[in-house]
Amino acid sequence: MFKRILIANRGEIARRIARTCQRLGIEYVAVYSSADAGAAHLGGAARTVCLGAGAAADSYLNAAKLLQAARETGCVAVHPGYGFLSENSEFAASVEAAGMAFIGPSPATIAALGDKARAKALMRAAGVPVVPGSDEASDNPATIEALARAIELPILLKPSAGGGGKGMQIITHYDDLPRLIESAIRLARSSFGDGRMIVERYIEEPRHIEVQVFGDGRGNVVHLFERECSLQRRHQKVMEEAPAPRLPERARQRLLEAAVQGARSLDYRNAGTFEFIMDRDFNCYFLEVNTRLQVEHPVTEAVTGLDLVAWQLRVAAGQALPLPQSEISCRGHAIEARIYAEDPAQDFRPSPGTVVRARWPSGLRIDAALDQSGEVPAFYDPMVAKVIASAADRPAALAALKAGLGQTALLGVASNIGYLLRLLDDPGVQAGQVHTRYLDERKALQMPRSRLAAAAVGAALPLPLSAAPAAPWQAGTPCGAMDRKFLDPDAPLGRARFLLDAEPAWAALQMVEGGHVRVGDARQSWTVSRDASGLGGDVDGWRWEACLAAEGWHMQVAGDHYTVRPVLQEREACAQDSGGATAPMSGVIAAVTVQPGDRVRPGDVLAVIEAMKMEYSIVADVEGTVAHLRYGPGDSVREGELIADIVQATAAVGDGDRQIDEPKFPSGNSR
Repeated sequence: MFKRILIANRGEIARRIARTCQRLGIEYVAVYSSADAGAAHLGGAARTVCLGAGAAADSYLNAAKLLQAARETGCVAVHPGYGFLSENSEFAASVEAAGMAFIGPSPATIAALGDKARAKALMRAAGVPVVPGSDEASDNPATIEALARAIELPILLKPSAGGGGKGMQIITHYDDLPRLIESAIRLARSSFGDGRMIVERYIEEPRHIEVQVFGDGRGNVVHLFERECSLQRRHQKVMEEAPAPRLPERARQRLLEAAVQGARSLDYRNAGTFEFIMDRDFNCYFLEVNTRLQVEHPVTEAVTGLDLVAWQLRVAAGQALPLPQSEISCRGHAIEARIYAEDPAQDFRPSPGTVVRARWPSGLRIDAALDQSGEVPAFYDPMVAKVIASAADRPAALAALKAGLGQTALLGVASNIGYLLRLLDDPGVQAGQVHTRYLDERKALQMPRSRLAAAAVGAALPLPLSAAPAAPWQAGTPCGAMDRKFLDPDAPLGRARFLLDAEPAWAALQMVEGGHVRVGDARQSWTVSRDASGLGGDVDGWRWEACLAAEGWHMQVAGDHYTVRPVLQEREACAQDSGGATAPMSGVIAAVTVQPGDRVRPGDVLAVIEAMKMEYSIVADVEGTVAHLRYGPGDSVREGELIADIVQATAAVGDGDRQIDEPKFPSGNSR
């Protein structure tokens, strides 16, 4: 077995690999970028090496720096994890050329299967059913458009060198082709260094089912059963489970046999995942092979009782497969939920920043990039953690996962915890009757259920922010932005004014210490408790917790994240006069579409910002002339920073201190 390895990755997967290394007595070297200085994955390492600046191209995608770090720290093998260079055949070949073992498939296999067009041809030759479409890959927009127009709609456009759904586009109208092709190529080049695309027929309402395989490179291959990965949003997996529900045994056996047959045809070595899509009649079609450990491997470990990282290490060290197929069994059921730093209410906009307080549930497996707190940089994938529940059957596993997510908190950045809880209440998810477009078709699941409750809690928090944490609202204390000139029978303790996620909110304070707060026409009952890190309690049966940070109170209600800031003056609740366009999130400017002197109208795109491998448009919200551009392509920006100065066509005049009407909240708990 290896004495010391380099973990060429970051975050939760680096910590996952490290746990097995520690159990097997293998030393490991951790690497990091300047954005990850002090990150949790550096703990326990024999050595740590800084690779460079925060951008992935300057750090985790820099093969030369990784190899140098491995050589200088005495490593004899490199584990790539997933993402970054894990499926880069040139990096794998460089590792082996340097006399070290690459903990993964051979460079030749990675090269063959990393090109999706070539992979389809290989699987077709091996007798594995494939999706109809072209085997040709190109980064020429005209060529891609010609290939697409030769296929019947709908069409799926995806990066040949990519994975994880990044850059994929579903095309339902030929008129959308030029715009979607340009965007897909740009994202593919940014994420994978290769802009070539392939074109396939899009199978409507397919299930996404994958098979975990292992090979020793000598023709011996086993499967570790299948995983259901159909719960996806924009081709990015949200929840995975094993085994796949509602799968007839004959269809399961065909799926497993096809994966093993394909792997044997390649003399596959180490871990791999054969991904298939399945239509309504349980016909399966080869999609791609991920030549690495998968994000969702914990559910396979849960139902088989095996350590997949340990298997990877043993095979890479030249050992035989630990078990034959006859001794590998599937017991019980496991479900994994991915926690992302993103805002479902803002169309899942990335939410990089500082997690000031995290709380993970007990009794479940947690693979997380951080413990109690930490940074979520804008340069990388938004996934922060995975929560994995396992039980004797699927209903029990679903119940355990829901209970665990209800105990999970991530304060400081927006997250999808509340969204995941809503998914687990969805009848289709509960019945296992989903497909890869299921979530994209249910936009209502994105919206928080708890805005009224959040407003009630916001009123109950001790304010102003400059004060030390104190007891909740008490009449006559300085800990609250009460305005007693509005005193009336409905608000014997006054009315609180504050900003809830930058929107004005009001609440009538009626009782204290486990009493009531009225928001609009609804009375919210709440309780409060205190611990060393913040406040918490229940509001109308939903769990809430909050903690104080420099920028305000961070609060989570029913899994949904909010920020609360007191309104100390009337003008703070009024919309600010817009004289420019600001960054909606932290990230990197990918493109600028205007120049000084250009006339713009509300909605015109001024620039494109890339954050966490996603692109978002920065648009003008006023009519006027672009006076100055503060940033250009490649520049890093923080959320709220001014990107462009706009001289408005007409200037509105106001006194800045006008009276604010109370917001009208709906009577139900919905936004």
